[in-house]
Amino acid sequence: MGKPTGFLEFPRRDRGYKPVEERIMHFREFVVPLSEQELARQGARCMDCGIPFCHQGCPVNNIIPDWNDLVFKGEWERAIEVLHSTNNFPEFTGRICPAPCQESCTLNITDEPVTIKTIECAIIDKAWENGWVTPQPAEHKSGKTVAVVGSGPAGMACAQQLARAGHAVTVFEKTDRIGGLLRYGIPDFKMEKRFIDRRVEQMQAEGVTFRANTHVGIDVPAAQLLTEFDAVALTGGSEQARDLPVPGRDLQGIYFAMQFLPQQNRREAGDTLPENEQILATGKHVIVIGGGDTGSDCIGTSIRQGCKSVTQLEILPRPPEKENKDLVWPDWPNKMRTSSSQEEGAHREWSVATREFIGDNGVVSKIRCVRVDWEKDDRGVWQMREIEGSEFELDADLVLLAMGFVHPVQEGLLNDLGVAYDSRGNVQGDTEGENAYRTSIEKVFAAGDMRRGQSLVVWAIREGRQCARAIDEFLMGSSDLPR
Repeated sequence: MGKPTGFLEFPRRDRGYKPVEERIMHFREFVVPLSEQELARQGARCMDCGIPFCHQGCPVNNIIPDWNDLVFKGEWERAIEVLHSTNNFPEFTGRICPAPCQESCTLNITDEPVTIKTIECAIIDKAWENGWVTPQPAEHKSGKTVAVVGSGPAGMACAQQLARAGHAVTVFEKTDRIGGLLRYGIPDFKMEKRFIDRRVEQMQAEGVTFRANTHVGIDVPAAQLLTEFDAVALTGGSEQARDLPVPGRDLQGIYFAMQFLPQQNRREAGDTLPENEQILATGKHVIVIGGGDTGSDCIGTSIRQGCKSVTQLEILPRPPEKENKDLVWPDWPNKMRTSSSQEEGAHREWSVATREFIGDNGVVSKIRCVRVDWEKDDRGVWQMREIEGSEFELDADLVLLAMGFVHPVQEGLLNDLGVAYDSRGNVQGDTEGENAYRTSIEKVFAAGDMRRGQSLVVWAIREGRQCARAIDEFLMGSSDLPR
């Protein structure tokens, strides 16, 4: 630890945002980075704890104190080596991960955690700028072939690790571009897609073959993969959206978030969408149902498209402004958070349930809601009850359902393979032992949201890496890949 008193000398500083009135005029990133001198000070704030709880908070177990110290010392090239040893794509996590590591930071006990996410992003951005990120092709080829189905963060991490172990890896992606949810679920103002493109180029140089526009189970029979490849990794994500079956659901103007968000990403990529298929918030009263990150992305996109108003409805109660550290630290706390998109002009409501969609001539025009209360029953289970006389209506020209995903799409690939599902409908598979990441089908593995359910990008990268090691062990009898 280069600066034992750093956390006492330097106040916490983090990246800022460009003004709202400026950033809502475009879909580019709007974060204002810290200077290199300030980043060094922030790195010096790391206490190098005897037990670094940030390791526990980070799903990929980033070696955070080490690269904090290296940034303080100005040893940036060594810092990216340490960072890459646990995380294949820190430019992704440095932009869109909610940073559970910071919640676990010892300094967060006093609400002043080290700005870990900001330092992480600065390390990888500097590494790309200086040409330190280069292809790492395997010195020896194994002669084994692996199919990776799905090119999101789990699939990309799995494929990169396996290619570096010497296997011939083919990644199948059903859409026209590589990246999965990173490409067509995350708005460009949160992460520009050039960061995916340069990683794809790196992986191609390492020997990975990408096959876009190839929907396994439709364009390619699932059984064909079992005959053509020595192992198959299922990393297709969790895409079965949670619906809202209330009266009026069949009205026009009501869409899932993942029908709405990808369209804007395609526009930013230069695609032209058919006029009769376009979903736009321009000039409309927008209702976003769901209070999570996807709902927030719908807000930011709607505002940039020029909506008349946007209201976000959450069925759960408003979280407390501040968590009780004595009870929850170093775990992820439930507390009030406001995203950059919500800051841009959204009206937010909590403890609200949707009763009905109301329409004119087959098109939604209003939404009828009721306020709810949450109480524990005799078993200690939270139960929702409607509050009598609390009904109200809101104007609604566009309704976006952003209530999460229940499990992967089972029709097609998964049912064709005949994989077993867990109680939640995800592909069944353990994470430990000799059967780690294996499905019920011989030589078929699963990782990421498809196995664990809807989760964070950092969990997807972790599972992709660990699944790659399990496949390498299966093919070769042992593995030098890190877990």
